[in-house]
Amino acid sequence: MSSRVMQLAAIGSAPPALLRELEAPLTMQLGVTPLYARISLAAPSYAYNKDRNQYHSNAIMRRLVPLLEPGQTILGLVDVDLFVPDSGFVFGEADRESRAAVLSIARLRQGADEALLRRRVQVEGLHQAGHLVGLSYCEDARCAMFLAPTLPDVDRKQTSLCHICRNELAKLNR
Repeated sequence: MSSRVMQLAAIGSAPPALLRELEAPLTMQLGVTPLYARISLAAPSYAYNKDRNQYHSNAIMRRLVPLLEPGQTILGLVDVDLFVPDSGFVFGEADRESRAAVLSIARLRQGADEALLRRRVQVEGLHQAGHLVGLSYCEDARCAMFLAPTLPDVDRKQTSLCHICRNELAKLNR
């Protein structure tokens, strides 16, 4: 696998320790080298939608883009509830074109002890990072690239890619 650099950035009150939980899955599954952003971003009040009582994920991703260096991608971690206009909520979102992604722990915390929260962050962080390196959604409910609309779906997923997604990643790395 080619070595790609992915910046990891804490946003607002998101615990930087949870970012460290992403190191192994990103390196082992995607061949990505994690690098911590030099600065952390303030709480995303600019993205708040008072009618929904949620934060627009695209607005947060736009604030991540200026932190990028050539050839890098970036994944931000927030502790606020995210939305996109056509959905009630999202755990995270990635945009290949801007090379930025955001992951929220707000809903991942629900009913979770520390170990379960770490695992959920690893699974969904790997999912968003997978989109940044070119992977699409997967139909295998155990694969990290499966679109998980609920916490039981997240909990069913593994912190790894299925063989089809590994093969697709190998093709992308050629």
